Amino acid sequence: MTPPPAILILEDGRAFQGAAYGAEGGTVGEIVFNTGMTGYQETLTDPSYARQIVAMTAPHIGNTGVNDEDPESARIQVAGYVVREPARVASSWRATGSLGAALRAQGVVGIAMPGTRALTRHLRDRGAMRAGIFSGAAAAAPEAELLAKVRAAPAMEGADLAAEVATKEPYVVPAIGAKRFTVAAVDLGIKAMTPHRMAERGCEVHVLPATATAADILALEPDGVFFSNGPGDPAATEGPVEALRGVLDAGTPFFGICFGNQLFGRALGLGTYKMRFGHRGINQPVRDRATGKVDVSAHNHGFAVDAPTDAPFDTPYGRAEVSHVNLNDDCVEGLRLLDRPAFSVQYHPEAAAGPHDATGLFDRFCELMEGSGK
Repeated sequence: MTPPPAILILEDGRAFQGAAYGAEGGTVGEIVFNTGMTGYQETLTDPSYARQIVAMTAPHIGNTGVNDEDPESARIQVAGYVVREPARVASSWRATGSLGAALRAQGVVGIAMPGTRALTRHLRDRGAMRAGIFSGAAAAAPEAELLAKVRAAPAMEGADLAAEVATKEPYVVPAIGAKRFTVAAVDLGIKAMTPHRMAERGCEVHVLPATATAADILALEPDGVFFSNGPGDPAATEGPVEALRGVLDAGTPFFGICFGNQLFGRALGLGTYKMRFGHRGINQPVRDRATGKVDVSAHNHGFAVDAPTDAPFDTPYGRAEVSHVNLNDDCVEGLRLLDRPAFSVQYHPEAAAGPHDATGLFDRFCELMEGSGK
C-alpha cells in the first residue's frame, strides 16, 4: 500500500515533499542531522534528542529492524524522524520487529523523502532551526498555515528539559561481579549503556533524578559522582549546577559526559553557547591534549562550553584546563581540574553502537575513585 503524502517545512520557509513514515499526523521541533551509518535505534531512544526532529544522512534506515536489547531508554525520544529510504524488510537475527512499526506504535511522525542530502547541506549552511513534519490529513493544510505552526514552536535556546526526561525515582544498577565502588549518577537524560559500562567495572550505580541536590547525592557517601548527557540549553539549567558545586566543594571525584560536561563548565564559572548545527554522529575526531591521542567518537550536542584553550585558567575550585578538543572545529571536548579529582568530556565513551575508542575514560574515573582515599 502506498503511504500517504508528507511534507517537511523548515522555519525559514523551505519545504520538502515525501511520504509518511511511522505515525501519521503533525509534529514540530528543532531539526538536526545525524551522520551515523549504524545505531539508529540507540539514536531514536537517546533522551538527549527530546524535542528534536532527527534527519539521518545515511541513505537506508531500518535495515536491521528493532530489538529489545539496544534501546537507551524506555521509549523513542525524538520529536520526529526524517529518512531517505526506509528498509522494506528488516534483516537481522536479533530483530523483533520493523522500525516503521515501532515508530507507528509510539506515535512518532516521520517522513521518507529523496532530499535528505539537500536538507543536510541546508542545515549545515543555515544552522539548526525549528521544523515540522506533517503527513496524511495534516499535510493537506496550506503551507502558510503549517509554517506558522513551525514558527510558533519553542526554540531550543532557553529550554530546561532534563527533568522532563529523567527518572522520577532513584534506582540502582548493581555491580557486575565484585563491587568496588559506589557511584551516584545524576540522570539528566542518561542512556542505559552508561551505568552498564560502570557496572562492568565493579561500580554499584545509584541513579538519581535531575532534581537531586548536593545533600541527596552526598548522603549516599559515594566514591564518585557522575552527571549524564541530556537535552536542552545548559544556560537554562540551575539546580544541577548548584548540586555539582556542592559535590566539588566536598572534593568527591566527579565525571561528566555531554550535558554533564557543559554543567561542569558552568559550575567552574564558564559560559556555554549554541552551536551552528552541532555534532551528531559517530565519526568525530577528538584529541587528548595531554597525550596527543586521537579518538574517533560518538557525539550528540548542539551546545558547547566556552573556555580558553591556550593555557590553564583559574576557577573557584583551583586551576582547570581544556583536556580535549575537536579536530574538525576546535571546540571544547573536555575539561579537567588540576587540583581536584574532576573531569568531563563532551562526547560519548559509552556509545553502544560504537566507536569504542574512548571507553577507557570509565577506567580513568575508577582510577580517580581508587586514588581518592575513601
